[in-house]
Amino acid sequence: MRKACIFDLDGTLAFTLDSMATVANQVLTELGLRELPTEKFKYYCGDGADMLVRRCLEDAGDPQLDHYEEARKMYRERFDQDPLYKVSVYPHMMEALNALKEAGVKIAVCSNKPHVASVKVVEELFGDLFDVVIGQSSQIRRKPAPDEPLKAAQIMNVKPEECMYFGDTGTDMQTGKAAGMLTVGVLWGYRTKDELIANGADLLLETPKDIWKIYREKKDD
Repeated sequence: MRKACIFDLDGTLAFTLDSMATVANQVLTELGLRELPTEKFKYYCGDGADMLVRRCLEDAGDPQLDHYEEARKMYRERFDQDPLYKVSVYPHMMEALNALKEAGVKIAVCSNKPHVASVKVVEELFGDLFDVVIGQSSQIRRKPAPDEPLKAAQIMNVKPEECMYFGDTGTDMQTGKAAGMLTVGVLWGYRTKDELIANGADLLLETPKDIWKIYREKKDD
């Protein structure tokens, strides 16, 4: 029986594209580099804040990453100060999460966003709804390593095969499969259907309303 649902954060639970783009472009501008279109952040994100900074610098006029350490520090500090800037929950997400909780399902967040920012965002947007929140830190390998969801499962006292993992990127699909969990790709996020399928998605969902529906269908598998 499926006893737990584990979710990626950016692009899965919450729309954060404008937030990431605004902060990153502030940093780039102060470093004398060019601003980048918000749409490109769909591909800059997904592999952690440090990789996002690297990708931004390469596209903004610093292919040698001369400003990397400075930009990395600036980006993290600003995000930790106000990680909720321009962040919003996807429509119908709260209804889906509340339905899971009312059914006794344990729920967790595993994000490549820095841990401090992940906790702040989740607590502000969802209160104490989630049983576990794990973000990127030096103590745990970032996704696509399965460490975060496996740790979440351990804390919730469930087996990996009793979990469903939801995410919006190829990295997430690799993570869920590596963790031995039923891996669900969400199409309202930042990446394409083809990317999700190519990276091993077991199932695809069109809208957050489908989360509760697919759980009911697969909970006894």
